[in-house]
Amino acid sequence: MTTYDDRASLTDLTAVVERVRESVEGVIEGKPEVVRLSLTVLLAEGHLLIEDVPGVGKTMLAKALARSIDCSVRRIQFTPDLLPSDITGVSIWDQQRRDFEFKPGAIFAQVVIGDEINRASPKTQSALLESMEERQVTIDGKTYELPSPFMVVATQNPVEMEGTYPLPEAQRDRFMARVSVGYPSAEAELQMLDVHGGVSPLEDLQPVAHAHEILKLVEAVRGVHVAEPVRRYVVDLVGATRTHPDLRLGASPRATLHLLRAAKASAALSGREYALPDDVQALAVAVLAHRLLPTAQAQLNRRTAEQVVEEILQRTPVPAAQQQSGFGGLGRTAPAYPQQPPRRL
Repeated sequence: MTTYDDRASLTDLTAVVERVRESVEGVIEGKPEVVRLSLTVLLAEGHLLIEDVPGVGKTMLAKALARSIDCSVRRIQFTPDLLPSDITGVSIWDQQRRDFEFKPGAIFAQVVIGDEINRASPKTQSALLESMEERQVTIDGKTYELPSPFMVVATQNPVEMEGTYPLPEAQRDRFMARVSVGYPSAEAELQMLDVHGGVSPLEDLQPVAHAHEILKLVEAVRGVHVAEPVRRYVVDLVGATRTHPDLRLGASPRATLHLLRAAKASAALSGREYALPDDVQALAVAVLAHRLLPTAQAQLNRRTAEQVVEEILQRTPVPAAQQQSGFGGLGRTAPAYPQQPPRRL
C-alpha cells in the first residue's frame, strides 16, 4: 500500500512536469496546449491519439514525449501488411530446447509509438485492444504483464486520406484523449526553420525524468480530491451524449472514468489538490468527441462531434462553489463543494 510519504508532492510534480514540458516544447514549436494535454494523459494513465494531416509534427510530438522520459520506447510503423504478431509477439520453436520460446513484440515497452495506426488492417489494429485496456498480452493461453508506466501514443491521418482504415469504436474508446496538432503560426513556423533547418532537435534530446518519478507522479494524481458535485457533473455531461438527438452513439462509462482521471491530472498540473468544474470543461472535447458518432442527418448538416460536446457544455448546469467556513481551516469559499478536506499529497 502506498503511503502519503511515498507520494510525490505537488511541488515535485510541478518541477518534473515543467522539465518534461520544456523538453517537448523545444521540439514542438508554438503548441503549448497540445503539449499540456499530452502530459495530462500521461499522468492520468491514459493513451493519446494524435490526428491530423501529414507533416504537422504528429510523430515528432510522440517521439519528443517518449524521449523526454527515461523509459523503454518502441515505435511501430503501421502498414497494410503488418501482422498482429508483429505487435504482440509470437512463440517460436527452439530446436535446442525442443520447446516453444516466446519472442516479445513491439508492444513490450513503457512508451509505444504507433505511427499512422489507421493504415493497418482492422485485424492488426485489434492486437492493441487487450494491452491498452488491461496492460497485458495473452499469447497461446499465457498472459504476459506489460511494464509500468505504460502509454500508447498513436498518430493517425484523417479517414478521408487514401489507404486508411477507420479505427473501430472499441479502439477509439480506449484512447483517453484525441488531439489535433494543427498548422503552426507564421512566427512558430519561422522559428521551426531556424531550429530544424540544420539538425533535428530530436537527436540531442535527452531524458529529463525517470520512470520511477512518473510512477510517483501518477500516484499523486490518484490522490487528487474530487467532490461529489464535480463527479456528478462529469456523469451529467457524459449522460447527455447518450440522449442527444444529433448522436447515434454516445460516450461509454469508460469515457466517464477517463474524463474524471484527466480532470484530476489537470488539477495537479495546475498545482491544486482538488479538481474543479473548469478542469472538466477544459478537457471535455478532447476526451469525449472522438468516441461519439453523429447521426446521418447531423452529418448532412455538417454538425461535428466537437460542436455537439460544446453545446452540451453550454446546456449542462455547472456546480457552483459553496460557502463552507471550515474548509481548509481558513474560513474561505470552498471550491466545488469539498465534502471533506482535500487529501494531502
